[in-house]
Amino acid sequence: MAEVPQTLRNHASYTHRVAQALLFGGVASAALLLGAVLGAFWTPPEHLTAAALAFAGGALTSALSFELFAEADKIGGVWYAAIGMLVGAAVFIVVDARLLSGMRGSAAGLGLLAAATLDGVSENLALGVSLVEGASVALLVAISVANLPEALGSAVRLRESGRSVRFVLGTWSATAVLLAASVVAGRLLLGGASGGVLALLLGFAGGAILAALAITVFPEAFEHGGPFVAFATVAGFLAAYVLSQT
Repeated sequence: MAEVPQTLRNHASYTHRVAQALLFGGVASAALLLGAVLGAFWTPPEHLTAAALAFAGGALTSALSFELFAEADKIGGVWYAAIGMLVGAAVFIVVDARLLSGMRGSAAGLGLLAAATLDGVSENLALGVSLVEGASVALLVAISVANLPEALGSAVRLRESGRSVRFVLGTWSATAVLLAASVVAGRLLLGGASGGVLALLLGFAGGAILAALAITVFPEAFEHGGPFVAFATVAGFLAAYVLSQT
């Protein structure tokens, strides 16, 4: 039997990487679109949105602990992972202080959109990078679960501030495309990076996500849902942990 030429094997491998990244990016972005569509036509009870945000926060906390940071430590060492995490947190804090806080004060819907885009790019780049070492289903589920209530809350606030349904859906559709492209970029452009670089990138994403949870997700969930949202947070953490172990 004739050996398959190297060029064909390379092409097949490249096609597989692209298809896998598109699948993961599409699933994560579909949650954004679903949330935007729901929010464009429906205003959910505040306690329901709060519980969803808390569940998403717990899932993301688990995923960044057992998927992002643990993987970064494994492939590049704890120091690279820690430096990346600190830088990622610092970048999100600075951007939030200079841009997002003001937007949340003057136009909450646009502020949530900007926050979701900022930490979403980091999350989806990390998701793409994680595909280099093997598909991270737990991280994909955590990102998807977080995307839905973020988009839903932003869409509701945009609509209540007078924005048209076309504006809401168009803006979030563009965001979904950007974030899906980030998964592909993370998989294809960063797949050949060294272990140290990958650890820095994964750590950076983890730091940005953790800062976003501390500044936006958990405070908003508590404000609208009270202390009982802690149970939703625990449920999200456990769900993501179980997925990471399967």
